[in-house]
Amino acid sequence: MVGASLAGLSAARALRAQGFDGQLTVIGDEAQRPYDRPPLSKEFLCGNVSEADLALESDDDDLQADWRLGVSATGLDSRCGAIELADGTRIDADGVVIATGSRARRWPGSADMGGVHVIRTVEDARALRADLVPGAQLVVIGAGFIGAEVASTARKLGLDVTVVEAAPTPLQMQLGGWLGGVVAGAHAANGTKLICGVGVAGLVGEKRALRAPGSVGRVTGVDLADGRHLPADVVVVGIGGMPNIDWLHGSGLELGNGVLCGTNGQTALPNVVAVGDCAAWLDPTTNAHHRVEHWTGALERPAAAVAALLSGGRQEEAAVKAPYFWSDQYGSRIQFAGIARPDDEITIEDGSCEERCLLATYRRDGLLVAVLGIDQPRLFTRWRRQLVPAAAAV
Repeated sequence: MVGASLAGLSAARALRAQGFDGQLTVIGDEAQRPYDRPPLSKEFLCGNVSEADLALESDDDDLQADWRLGVSATGLDSRCGAIELADGTRIDADGVVIATGSRARRWPGSADMGGVHVIRTVEDARALRADLVPGAQLVVIGAGFIGAEVASTARKLGLDVTVVEAAPTPLQMQLGGWLGGVVAGAHAANGTKLICGVGVAGLVGEKRALRAPGSVGRVTGVDLADGRHLPADVVVVGIGGMPNIDWLHGSGLELGNGVLCGTNGQTALPNVVAVGDCAAWLDPTTNAHHRVEHWTGALERPAAAVAALLSGGRQEEAAVKAPYFWSDQYGSRIQFAGIARPDDEITIEDGSCEERCLLATYRRDGLLVAVLGIDQPRLFTRWRRQLVPAAAAV
């Protein structure tokens, strides 16, 4: 098991639940035991939950696993099934589950600039939390899930927040422009300045004479592509993630935007499957490989991949649930299931855009392909059940 976050833990649990009683080794590049990531941009960031509260393992977990934490995998030798580790050791394996996740994209050249943050790990969240001082000016680059949740948390903590989004609306790729505009209204209603349709030209930092020539100290602002300058004490970069697949080059696996897999996580190697943020599973409804970077996918999909691994690919493909995510912003819950396209037919089934409390459906050729709920949890659950599982939709 290469990867010790939610997807890796879920796969380990599935292996034992499906009868695997052999030796199980779990490799993780972070030193921490598996922990929950969604609270990092919300409850943990504002201090409402502790690191202990993030733990994913339960008291009755008995995986009988050999945990190798704090060391990363550097290679997969497909000739003998061995995993090569950064400390020079090799672990032989009859089967491999790849669950190495993704890493946050950083702004180019900002690695040594103080006050510039991404949020992916608990260490990232700790560092950002220390900078969220009431009255400080925060600029968030990207109005996706992470960016919006950080903006919401920062407003609660008393910061002056500006969000910059290159697309015309927040979450345009996921929700479409019309309903992305509804989400935009929540920012304005809660005192967050939202600037859409303009990119970031660069970050500005203070010069430090004692450092190397040309180096910068702490961030002081953000320059926009249209010439505007935004003062900033803190900057959060929320521009997506990159799959952790560099260590797999030369392994014989097909790589693209993730490890390219079949509909149940099967790879080009018969004894290797991939799950979680690093895995691009084939979606039969679109005939394209798609990375599902959401908590529910990392929880549910490993069981199907493990079944394929244990059966040697002989087991009939399972019907995988449509992708699902939720996001808590400004006291509201946004829930979305399925995969939408720009030309889908959108219908408001209940509620209204003006009140930002609604249930919307997306249809393609008359078929329900996605559902959006804003503060409509019960109705959303009812409509979500009507989505056709991916493997059954063709």
